Amino acid sequence: MTAPVASPVPSTAPARAGLVLLSLILVEAVANLNLTAASVALPSIGLAFDASQTALDLVGVGYAFGLAASVLWLGALGDRHGRRLLLLIGVALSVPACVVAAFAPSIEVLIVARVVGGLSAGLMYPTTLAIIAALWTGRARTHAIALWAAFGGAASSLGILLAGVLLERFAWSSVFLVTVPLASVALVLAWYFVPAHVNETRDPVDSVGGILSVALIGSFILAINVAPVPGMQPVALGLALVAVATTIAFVAWQRRAPHPLFDLVVASRRTFWVAACAGIVVIGSLMGAIFLGQQYLQYVLGYSTMEAGFTIAPLAVLLMAVAPLSARMVEARGARYTLLVGYAFVLLGFVTMLSWGEGSPVILVVLGYASIGTGIGFAGTPASRSLTGSVPVARAGMASGTAALQRDLGGAIMQSVFGALFTAGYAGAMLAAIGAAPDRDQVTASIQGQLTMSYAGAEAIASRYPQYAQQITDAAKASFLDGAQLAYLAGIAAVLGGMALVFFLFPKREREHGMLAAYHAQDAARRGRLEPDAAPTGTGGAVSED
Repeated sequence: MTAPVASPVPSTAPARAGLVLLSLILVEAVANLNLTAASVALPSIGLAFDASQTALDLVGVGYAFGLAASVLWLGALGDRHGRRLLLLIGVALSVPACVVAAFAPSIEVLIVARVVGGLSAGLMYPTTLAIIAALWTGRARTHAIALWAAFGGAASSLGILLAGVLLERFAWSSVFLVTVPLASVALVLAWYFVPAHVNETRDPVDSVGGILSVALIGSFILAINVAPVPGMQPVALGLALVAVATTIAFVAWQRRAPHPLFDLVVASRRTFWVAACAGIVVIGSLMGAIFLGQQYLQYVLGYSTMEAGFTIAPLAVLLMAVAPLSARMVEARGARYTLLVGYAFVLLGFVTMLSWGEGSPVILVVLGYASIGTGIGFAGTPASRSLTGSVPVARAGMASGTAALQRDLGGAIMQSVFGALFTAGYAGAMLAAIGAAPDRDQVTASIQGQLTMSYAGAEAIASRYPQYAQQITDAAKASFLDGAQLAYLAGIAAVLGGMALVFFLFPKREREHGMLAAYHAQDAARRGRLEPDAAPTGTGGAVSED
């Protein structure tokens, strides 16, 4: 049956809308600054703790890991017990997590603090989008989401710039303290201006599903990260089996749970699951590109932390500049068209990064980051809007949790995949360089292990043997580029796959509006009452996925 055409949606906003949105954006900024600030400090952290590349990968991905693993469960808790309450707890918890990370006595404590920080972001980040979905409707919602997506992405990028400036004068620990003053301001504004309860559900929380979701996402991300570590393949296989088993158990439980954590009926809607997958790829690309790009700038090109941070500025500026255009494009051309435009720019970014070498000019570096930022600016709004428009507003936590997974599961996966491929490529190339060296017989097993462990390990060996420093540094740079190219090729493959998914399966504008209208009617029928603002309104009836 042909889906109905939606009628125009009333555009409404809450009282003191500007102050409410500002409060939510500041809370989001706390979560996003903490997410990326560590990226620029990874080389310094590696030297401070003599850390392996795998340990640095875990520092980089630990925050996204904690957020991604918990976000669905926490989103449901917000829907039931109060979204503002969870938001305030998250902001408050972020402060001790940052302090512990800043003064961590070991790399292991730092990794744990990053994971706890991710849990605090799991309380904050998805709740901000859920509140927007509950308070705004129609075009006002689209534009609010555009600003939310733009400033969130810009905060992620500007966190790197700020961290780079701090690292010029202070120790690496300073990057973890930068959000403490911002968190204090955000806490006060959220307390005064964000409504305590808006369109929340009375349904009990599916905690069994929550525990299973934490187990499946956590084991999956850890499996990717430990896979390239020598001797850890059995552990990686075990974690992968846990991820598969808990995924099966999670789906089975969601089918029979009276109040499922992740409504599979809603999740099967094309405007929901395609948008979710598309967002995972494109927003994860931002995190992966930043994660590896910052190490490249400092290790290979020799940029200072401040110089490396400033290369991110065009990404942040373009992301914010494009967001209003993205909102207008979504209204005029639909989410599908806007997503594809975003994907095209992200693809250009990865192709540019693939060409980065030892002597790349700054303009080539800026072009790569600027293309990624433009792509995220176009793609972030339609991905989040499609998710929130596909669910009833009382389940906005499910949509916002999935939107957070776009960034955080996507970021964790892309960082993990990039890190794993880079680690394997770097180690393989360094081993080949050692094997081709004329004095290879003098390289002990211990030295070889440190050379292949990470770029920071190679720098440590170069400082111990200054007569070979240039040879070691040259080999490390070449090995870094070999590993990075593997990662960027994986990014290109992921983006091409995402483009194909959106092109063939996401509905065009008129079809999209009709589907959302029918979904809204179905949700009203399921609950026996009208749920306003959940999606565009229109005539009821069944929806065709054709």
